[in-house]
Amino acid sequence: MDGLYHHHYGLGAYDPAVLEAPAEVRDEAIIAEMHRLETAQAEVLLNHFGDIPLGGRLMDGGSGRGGTSFMANGRFGCEVDGVSISEQQVAFANDQAVQRGVADRVRFHFKNMLDTGFETGAFNGIWTNETTMYVDLQQLYGEFARLIAPGGRYVCITGCYNDLTGGRSRAVSQIDQHYICNIHPRSEYFKALADNGFVPISVVDLTPETIPYWELRAKSSVATGIEDPFLTAYREGSFHYLLIAADRV
Repeated sequence: MDGLYHHHYGLGAYDPAVLEAPAEVRDEAIIAEMHRLETAQAEVLLNHFGDIPLGGRLMDGGSGRGGTSFMANGRFGCEVDGVSISEQQVAFANDQAVQRGVADRVRFHFKNMLDTGFETGAFNGIWTNETTMYVDLQQLYGEFARLIAPGGRYVCITGCYNDLTGGRSRAVSQIDQHYICNIHPRSEYFKALADNGFVPISVVDLTPETIPYWELRAKSSVATGIEDPFLTAYREGSFHYLLIAADRV
């Protein structure tokens, strides 16, 4: 829509007028509105970094096609390194950086975020946006503890299952199967962060704010059938959409 490509979900109420648009443009209007909510989600994530120095450096763990990395560079004026295990995504995002004229400040690398090879203490902050369900959290936060300079910050948005209510619900298991991932319990995030020297300073349950996005997506041409399990899991409380901001001590 605007040169930003996202690989994550959205936050906030949608404009119901898009559902009343003429049939020939309705789906285009719905998808544009979904994109707006996805950009709003990335803004919420970046808000939790506070101030980043102009000479600062951030890392995007699981950077997709670069949308949030470009937003971070535009907001903070900092350098951003994105890492992804998809060569296609990395090539696409680096081409976008050239087109945007920021290739000297925003770079994308074909790397595993569990073992990046970047120098120790290289970053003021790191974020992950809906990528942690594909990795072991102890390994991930061990690497991030090495990469983030003391006093730096890690921000995460993720779906996690509510282990206060037991194990994975049927709906959460359906999400796991659909995306071939391993959704972690909520408590595992806090244990792995503490074990690796991170202190949470902000925890926000974004679940109520993401439900409208899924309701809208269910009415779009990009619906895949996984919308019902997401909505069921969120509404029954077995699945949470969580933001965690934690400082490296």
